[in-house]
Amino acid sequence: MSDLPPPPPALLTDASLFLDFDGTLVEIAGTPDGVVVGEDVAPLLTRLGNVLRGGVAIVSGRPVHEVRALVAPAALAIAGSHGLEIAAVDGSIAAPDRPAALDSALDSARAFADAHPGTLVEDKPFGVGLHYRGAPETGPAVTALADELAATHELHVQHGKMVVELRLPGRDKGAAVEWLMREPLRQRTVPLFVGDDVTDEAGFAAAAALGGAGVLVGAARDTAATYRVDGVADVLAWLDAACREMT
Repeated sequence: MSDLPPPPPALLTDASLFLDFDGTLVEIAGTPDGVVVGEDVAPLLTRLGNVLRGGVAIVSGRPVHEVRALVAPAALAIAGSHGLEIAAVDGSIAAPDRPAALDSALDSARAFADAHPGTLVEDKPFGVGLHYRGAPETGPAVTALADELAATHELHVQHGKMVVELRLPGRDKGAAVEWLMREPLRQRTVPLFVGDDVTDEAGFAAAAALGGAGVLVGAARDTAATYRVDGVADVLAWLDAACREMT
């Protein structure tokens, strides 16, 4: 594993930009609702949307409605729930029906959390997240429960940073990139995907397959990304510099 170079500002020229949220645009918080969005984030996203002619989207594990509220008043496309729901700039959302299997998995996850203080259940439109940042020792038990519930209810297991999520199969962040790249405004661009978590690897791979690149946020690791920055502050500084260079 060798380290990767930082992305140059010119990388955004003729690009469509896909941004993870937690750990990329904002620092990861102890709980999903504890995240703090910097006052510069929404204005920066608006500037990027103008410079890239609308070719900016957030691709997150969070539901669309949460991301939309967190980045308001910036208006941009959002792929939420790891690509299971995709919202256009006009607010229309393409999403599947929520299966009853998720409600059964949610009940089991809540029973587990009740018995293991420090764990937290996140009810999403198309997934169930079980966070164990507050009880790291429960990690193996959380993983075992997720594997059991996934087999029982035919759900997909998605591992993240101190969280295991059960969600509908068939989509990931890479599929979201492929979907959004079919839009006319992105036809003559190349995709750039920026993210920090293992869930973002599918986005890196999809961007590379379409002639673009990925930017890893955080410590060096084995990755499909081509570039790397150290943290959220570096992402925001790079995007700001790119905006300035293109205007």
